[in-house]
Amino acid sequence: MSWWGLLLGGAFGYLLGGPIGALLGAAMGRSLGRPLSGIGAGEGVDPGGPGPERVQLAFFAAVFGVMGHVAKADGRVTAEEIGLANQVMDQLGLDGRQRTAARALFNEGKRSEFPLDEVLDQLRSECGRATNLIRMFVEIQIQAAAADHRIHAEEGRILLHVAARLGLSRADYLQLERLIASGIHSGGDADSGMSLEDAYATLGASPDASDAEIKRHYRRQMSRHHPDKLASKGLPEEMMRAATERTQQIKAAWDTVRKARANAGDRSAA
Repeated sequence: MSWWGLLLGGAFGYLLGGPIGALLGAAMGRSLGRPLSGIGAGEGVDPGGPGPERVQLAFFAAVFGVMGHVAKADGRVTAEEIGLANQVMDQLGLDGRQRTAARALFNEGKRSEFPLDEVLDQLRSECGRATNLIRMFVEIQIQAAAADHRIHAEEGRILLHVAARLGLSRADYLQLERLIASGIHSGGDADSGMSLEDAYATLGASPDASDAEIKRHYRRQMSRHHPDKLASKGLPEEMMRAATERTQQIKAAWDTVRKARANAGDRSAA
C-alpha cells in the first residue's frame, strides 16, 4: 500500500509513532470528524526501520504542520496567510483529498501546543542522511513564508530555528532564502527572464567565481534538487513539482550566467 493509501486508511499508526504520528492522528481525526484509535505520541510499530512510505508520510505531515506553525508566528493567522498556504498547495499540485489532509495538518500546526522541536527532531531522524530531502523541506517552508514577497521578522526567526534544528547552518539557510527570492523575482517562471544577480544567487555562486567553479555550483545544485534522487530518498510524489520547478530555475540561472560571460568575452576580444 502506498503512503497515501496508509494515510486515508488510518493505517499510518503502524508505521509512525512519536509526535508526527500523533500529529497525523489528530489532524485526520478532526478532518474525518471522529478520533482515530491506535495512534499516539508513544505508539507505532517499526518492523524494518525507515522505508519510503514511512519517510513520505513523515515529510508530508511535517511540511504542513510546520507551515501552520510558521504562519502563526505573529500570534494569529490572517486570511491572506491561509490564502498563501493554499497557493503553496496549488504549486505542489495537490488534489482535493490531499488538500483536505494538508489543511487539517496546517490547522494542527497553528495550535499553541504544537510540538515544533519534537516534530523536527523526528523528521530529521526519519530522513536519516538524506540531507537534500531536509533542504527541500526547508525550501518549501521558506517558499510558503515568502509567498507574499517578504519574510516577516518573526517568521524569519522561526525558519532559522527550523533550519538549525534540522542540521542546516545559518549560511545554508541564507543561501536557500536567496534561492527562493530569486525565483520570486523572476516570477517563478524559468522562461520569464532572470537577472544576472538572481542567477548567481540561484547557483549559490559569486560573480567573481571562475567558469569551472560556476559549473561545480551548477552541478551541485542540480544534484541536490534532482526529482528522481529526492523521490528515492522519500520526497512524496505529490511534491515532485516543487523539485522539478527548482531544477528548471537552476538551468535558467546556468544559461543566464553562461550567456553573460560569453558576451563579456566577446566584448573584451573586440
